[in-house]
Amino acid sequence: MTSPAVTAEARSLKGPGFPEFVALIAMMMALNALAIDAMLPALPDIGAGLGVADENSRQWVITAYLLGFGVTQIVYGPLADRYGRKPVLMAGLSLYVVFSVAAAFAPTFATLILARVGTGIGAAALRVLAVSIVRDRYSGRTMARVMSLSFLVFLGVPIVAPTLGQAILNIAEWRWIFGVLALAGGAFMIWALIRLPETLHPQDRLPIRIPRIAGAFREALTERRSIGYTLAMTAITGALFGFINSSQQIFYDVFEAPGLFTSVFAAIAGGIAVASLLNAKLVERLGSRLISHTALVGFIVMGAVHSAVTLSGHESLVSFAIIQGLTMFCFGFIAGNFGAMAMERMGHIAGTASSAQGFISTTFGSLTGFFIGQQFNGSAAPMAVGFLCCGLAALVAVLFAEQGRMFKARHVAPVLAE
Repeated sequence: MTSPAVTAEARSLKGPGFPEFVALIAMMMALNALAIDAMLPALPDIGAGLGVADENSRQWVITAYLLGFGVTQIVYGPLADRYGRKPVLMAGLSLYVVFSVAAAFAPTFATLILARVGTGIGAAALRVLAVSIVRDRYSGRTMARVMSLSFLVFLGVPIVAPTLGQAILNIAEWRWIFGVLALAGGAFMIWALIRLPETLHPQDRLPIRIPRIAGAFREALTERRSIGYTLAMTAITGALFGFINSSQQIFYDVFEAPGLFTSVFAAIAGGIAVASLLNAKLVERLGSRLISHTALVGFIVMGAVHSAVTLSGHESLVSFAIIQGLTMFCFGFIAGNFGAMAMERMGHIAGTASSAQGFISTTFGSLTGFFIGQQFNGSAAPMAVGFLCCGLAALVAVLFAEQGRMFKARHVAPVLAE
């Protein structure tokens, strides 16, 4: 049950009730996922419309956004702690809308890529502030409930986003996908402006002091579990982005089945959603290490199997869908648990640590995924081998974080807030 104090504090803030608040947070998370996956069916049209002859170069439409999204996460946390959540959120949404419009009217591919970087910079505020706003308003089990309900929407967006992108292409040109992003961002901006209150109390605002921020970053990047699981998450995220970058070309060029792209992609992405839901039910009973470490072993095994199948010339659309679906099922058990374990000893600097970890995992994960995507050679082999290599790299990082121990926590004395 929610404590009376928490309930009273939440109610003391003017604004939406619980269902609407959950919807607001879910929409913040959904706008980011939509800006990535809705692009996939449009990549050939974008390339044709802007004269991009090299198919691999089209992947910059995804990677440019991810780089902007990753790099600027590191600045939004301190800004939101100093100036409040709502002004920073509105600034981020403004960038998201303006650069989505710029992408819709981009006359050249270079202009489009710059606009995508700007859109990612704006979206980074949504990622950082979603958790901060929930933490301001709720705590304990109620906070966990809000995040769980919001995450359900976030998991659903990658499943339907390519279908939405394809539906737009069926009735309009590719520029309207960016137009829809701008409209969605603008609609949410109006909604949040009217209904979302400032959740950071004035007495809780922190001055921007470089030594304090630098010290917090240093701790987040040197504590063994924090940096170990952050690097492991970076490797796994790199594999995911490699799949996103490569998937459209694999379906169109390898399997020559563009009509099946959105439905099979949705089924594969659904594996992440199913695993995440199961993880929420099992983690308290089995523990995050047993679940995530076992899933990591499964991830590596699937990467090895997929590499063997595709390198031997036995790849088919059916084998690709099954193996990739099982791989993403493993990913669903890894992502949330690795993120939680990276934060285990960072409670006293949670905001800064989250920004630092998000910066590393997204920025370097996107670069890893781009590298994997750039190896596309007319087969699924580079992606499959990339998954295997990323899984092995994640295993090394986990062994470092746990000092060689797997599946069970090594006891470490807790860090006390000073």
